[in-house]
Amino acid sequence: MPQHHDHPSVPDLTGRRVLVTGGSDGIGLVLAGRFAAAGAEVVLPVRNREKGAAAIARVRDRHPDAALVLEDADLSSLASVAALTDRLRADGAPIDVLVANAGVMTPPERATTADGFELQFGTNHLGHAALVGGVLPLLRAAGGRVVVQSSVAARGASVQWDDLQFERRYHGGRAYGQSKLAGALFAFELGRRSRAGGWGVTSAVSHPGVAPTSLLAARPELGRTRDTPQVRLIRWLSAHGLLVGTPETAADPAVLAATREDLADAFVGPTGPGGVGGPAGRQEPWAPMRRDADAARLWDVTAELTGVRLAG
Repeated sequence: MPQHHDHPSVPDLTGRRVLVTGGSDGIGLVLAGRFAAAGAEVVLPVRNREKGAAAIARVRDRHPDAALVLEDADLSSLASVAALTDRLRADGAPIDVLVANAGVMTPPERATTADGFELQFGTNHLGHAALVGGVLPLLRAAGGRVVVQSSVAARGASVQWDDLQFERRYHGGRAYGQSKLAGALFAFELGRRSRAGGWGVTSAVSHPGVAPTSLLAARPELGRTRDTPQVRLIRWLSAHGLLVGTPETAADPAVLAATREDLADAFVGPTGPGGVGGPAGRQEPWAPMRRDADAARLWDVTAELTGVRLAG
């Protein structure tokens, strides 16, 4: 029998501004719909405007009064992220919640961002860090919450300090794991720095478990012409309600992490066997996420690589 559980309720977000990256499909689209249904104004920075417009139409179809704002942004380009954060700061509207959800996963060959970084580290981590740094004044103005979407891939990951960009030997899975661990370390360090500096910004880390999203599907632009065997298995399990989640349940941890006061500095994920499915809840951060020295070092390296001032 399929496993069903109730989604966490979302508090009234009327008058709040929520920014979600990767909102044009998968978990990000589910998040955009949930936040918009709760009354938030949802800002969706997207790389592909047509896809973004289609996503907004889908949300409005279900929630005709939804307030959604489409923005252009490519997280694999620091210039594009800077243009977005400049526009948002000029607009001046405080940001209550920022969910760093977008991601690229395991291109079979090493690829690079517009700035020459390894694609996964540059997009999943550095692009998001530059976004957070660029809108920090708007997050401070709202006493906002930053949620970074990590992954089960971070559980056994490490930061490869001697070859951060995987230039010497590329391994797609390890590079992906590093990028998702880096996001988590960054989020926890943001919380520590905010408390120490009185910035008033909180952070949390979520992970979606395992669900059939486009991350593992055919991505011709990443050199993957067919769906991976993993995603075919995951789709079958998901369709039969077995073990893994659906995009709807996979969105639950980020919803909780974004909206619950008591989950500041928490790690939130599915609580079922192996952390791949089941109801969302607080979890003990995985060992690599508890390396505070790595987090502090990464913070400085991130500021250096992005050129974005990560200070209050």
